[in-house]
Amino acid sequence: MSYSNELTARHARDFRNVMLSDWYQGLFPFTRPRKDTELELVSTREGYRYGTSIGGTLTGRGGSLMIIDDPLKPDEALSKVVRDRVCQWFDATLYSRLDDKARDSIILVMQRLHMDDLAGHVLEKGGWHHLNLPAIALGPQRIQIGPERYHNRAADDLLHPEREPKSVLEEAKANLGSFFFQAQYLQCPVPESGNLINYDWFQIYDELPNPGPHDQIVQSWDTASKAGELNDYSVCTTCLAADNTFYLIDVLRERLDYPSLKRRVIETKDCYGAQTVLIEDKGSGTSLIQDLSRSGELHPIKIEPEGDKVTRMAAQSAKIEAGQVHIPRDAPWLGDFRSEILAFPHGRHDDQVDSLSQFLGWIDQRQRHSFQTVKLGGF
Repeated sequence: MSYSNELTARHARDFRNVMLSDWYQGLFPFTRPRKDTELELVSTREGYRYGTSIGGTLTGRGGSLMIIDDPLKPDEALSKVVRDRVCQWFDATLYSRLDDKARDSIILVMQRLHMDDLAGHVLEKGGWHHLNLPAIALGPQRIQIGPERYHNRAADDLLHPEREPKSVLEEAKANLGSFFFQAQYLQCPVPESGNLINYDWFQIYDELPNPGPHDQIVQSWDTASKAGELNDYSVCTTCLAADNTFYLIDVLRERLDYPSLKRRVIETKDCYGAQTVLIEDKGSGTSLIQDLSRSGELHPIKIEPEGDKVTRMAAQSAKIEAGQVHIPRDAPWLGDFRSEILAFPHGRHDDQVDSLSQFLGWIDQRQRHSFQTVKLGGF
């Protein structure tokens, strides 16, 4: 069982290849597939293997050995809704399907992704044998590998230096950021109460560099639905995208009614000479995209958000930690910006964070598209 049908089907194909291999047939000459579909295999000795995705149907089925492999995708692990759905499926559906609950077993194979992922959920309940293999040992470890046999690891010992030496792990940390590296590679997810973004990760600039021929000014809008005092702000971050370095030029943060919001989008674009305007396709942003495009005043890029705000910013935190995002030494908006960054994801407002992560996410999409274009052009 895995998070998707595609991964489940791949595991089924691997199993089938093992069963049909010469060495397996030599060991078990009387065992052959009798019924063989994409996800189900029944042998001539009446053993069977069935694969399904997390949340998939198990009605009328049981088993003596159930294996769960990667029940969560990393990009969904920060969603409480998704985590709760996986844990509820395990408790209410899977666990009851063991044929003999006193003797049968469930094996969960996964990298840690969150304090409350499925591994955290079952470990909290207890009764599990936990094999924990961080890529870098956080302290001395004594791992039982057989009857009266143990493997000892010292602190900072690498799990597989031939495959993942220290340089590869450092590169992975730079690409993933500390938040995901701590969970996925060290199997030690940090609690959500910790800050997602360390303010010291931002680099400081005193003077904005002159844009190069391929650089551009990009504005990213996170719009509120109403202009009431207790409602969220509409926020526009203006950034210079210079290769893989990004300079935050300005943060506009105001409560605006819809006509004022529309005027502000046009005024802010003209003020900074922005070549690209990103608007989240949600709430008032949907009407704004349609009205601006219809009038021809500007043609914004429609951004359809994927996942919640925490998930989106977590996916972009590695760029900030790597020193790719620069902020000015002095600006009138820095106080509010800093306060929101430090409070996220538990602060009252998160519009500046969402506007910045939207810009950085768009950079990812543009770079992926550029890579695919170059790759295709090379064939």
